[in-house]
Amino acid sequence: MSASPGGAIAKRLWPGLAILLVPLTTTLLLRAEGRLWICSCGRVLLWAGDTCSSNNSQHFLDPYSFTHVLHGILYFWLIALVLPRLRSSWQLWLAVTIASLWELFENSDFIIQRYREETAALGYQGDTVVNSLGDILCCVLGFMIARRLGLRRSVLAFVVTEIVLLLWIRDSLLLEILMLVHPIGALKAWQMCR
Repeated sequence: MSASPGGAIAKRLWPGLAILLVPLTTTLLLRAEGRLWICSCGRVLLWAGDTCSSNNSQHFLDPYSFTHVLHGILYFWLIALVLPRLRSSWQLWLAVTIASLWELFENSDFIIQRYREETAALGYQGDTVVNSLGDILCCVLGFMIARRLGLRRSVLAFVVTEIVLLLWIRDSLLLEILMLVHPIGALKAWQMCR
């Protein structure tokens, strides 16, 4: 006996709805936490490239968006390793969920304060909702890139992106993690805006 056409459609529809529901819920939770919808300057920019300005993490995309692409690559590797039999659409849902949870955690008072104290992000006030949505979208992009490139080429893409970020903004995903977990004064001094 074959599956009903309605059942096949529902099987494809549920993951898509679940994927859309996660950022929507995250948006409401971020706003409830007090995150601004958009930059307090009143403008919405697609790109804000100066990491040493008050526009950083306030607009849709910024140089740190590339670290969120790297999050997506890491999430793909982790999910493929731990849950290889999970359907690809549900793997994507899981990556979006993890990215959204990170956005909520990253914008908690605890992490905002940690960024201010232990990293070069002295005036960091947290992301706007628009920036968090951009970060989640960048994570999805990283997930899709890793899926498309496979392990070896996505490892290469990860390493190249880390190096470019270090040369460009004196920061990267791995350096962010290090500075949050075990701050190093010399690195913080090297990262400071001039």
